[in-house]
Amino acid sequence: MPLTPVLTSRWGADQPWRLSTYESLEGYSALRTALGMAPDELVTLVKDSGLRGRGGAGFPTGMKWSFIPQPKPGETPTGPAAKPKYLVVNADEGEPGTCKDLPLMMTDPHSLVEGVIISAFAIRCHFAVIYVRGEAVHAHRRLVAAVQEAYAAGYLGTDILGSGYDLELVVHAGAGAYICGEETALLDSLEGYRGQPRLKPPFPAVAGLYGAPTVINNVETLASVPFVVRGGAEWFKAFGPEKSPGPKIYSLSGRVVRPGQYEAPMGTTMRELLDMAGGVRPGHELKFWTPGGSSTPYFTAEHLDVPLDFDSVAAAGSMLGTTALMVFDETDSIVEATLRFTEFYAHESCGKCTPCREGTYWLVQILERIVAGRGTAADLDLLTDTCDNILGRSFCALGDGATSCIASSLKYFRDEYVALLPAEEQGRLGRSLRLEPVGAAS
Repeated sequence: MPLTPVLTSRWGADQPWRLSTYESLEGYSALRTALGMAPDELVTLVKDSGLRGRGGAGFPTGMKWSFIPQPKPGETPTGPAAKPKYLVVNADEGEPGTCKDLPLMMTDPHSLVEGVIISAFAIRCHFAVIYVRGEAVHAHRRLVAAVQEAYAAGYLGTDILGSGYDLELVVHAGAGAYICGEETALLDSLEGYRGQPRLKPPFPAVAGLYGAPTVINNVETLASVPFVVRGGAEWFKAFGPEKSPGPKIYSLSGRVVRPGQYEAPMGTTMRELLDMAGGVRPGHELKFWTPGGSSTPYFTAEHLDVPLDFDSVAAAGSMLGTTALMVFDETDSIVEATLRFTEFYAHESCGKCTPCREGTYWLVQILERIVAGRGTAADLDLLTDTCDNILGRSFCALGDGATSCIASSLKYFRDEYVALLPAEEQGRLGRSLRLEPVGAAS
């Protein structure tokens, strides 16, 4: 299908962040429609649309909403159903290479605000929070201004548009920590504690913010909701594959002619996105790339035609993540790039669990040794062994993400690691690989 801007359709307008511009371009029309529906109807609509979380995990949004315990008609609510419901927006965009939520909040903040109001209404929530990365000062200011405009226009506060529905929305600036992109660490940070992941279960849908049922959604996910309400489930499913439908913002950076944000249907291939971005810089060739940021296993030129949707990327051995497509060419050392990513994870580890806290530290030490030309043949096995001791054993996904770039770089470019070893170590490695044929004379 031809490229049709949806999420970015207002980005080219004059001052699109202003309420007057937003309203002139069908802004808040979806909210009026939603307030005329029953909350359960909205949940069903989003379920039917197939919208999946755009924060990296790809969990079905409508299903997540339906997990919130609601009181049964005619019964006195007890347990979690009796508690207030909360909606938290994860705007702590910190994945290296990712830049989709920040431009959306800067350019079209009211699309997020409208999505928050509709989603809060659907889960019967009366208090919502947008948790913005602390370093994103300009996005924070623009969101605060948009929220103030929405309050003044009657889209927030008490008796929204005469519907009888009340909602308070707060924009909160985080203190700047990658770990707070993990949903439960974000909740701890919101409550005033050090940002560290919580043990699950209980899941946030049962015991989230202040121990009450909570939905946590990504910025791009909620900004998609008004379009689902306006266009309907079938319209939304016309974009992309059946199991991962909808429009998507892809962040292209690195060795491309025109880096930036490109909107395309889910399932668009890297080859198509590279064409939009003018291709790899002239005179050079693609070497490797990340499909979803530094926490996802690398892809190479052989993966250019993999549809970039959750299921297809997973089947090819990586993760769609936050669609942060970082492009590297033949001039880039995969070992040095991997070292930079690993240094980031070692720095951002919250220190709560031993595998991640100690493992990322030792991964950096080994990689630094190899890059400096002081590595040994045993270091390659030690890298793999250390990754194995982190993967699946850390408290949250940060540890797993830290191993992805190392494991995939060794899978596709082991020769580059070997080439950085001293000559005697390369020889030792070569001798250890020369196995005698079975049945040879002793």
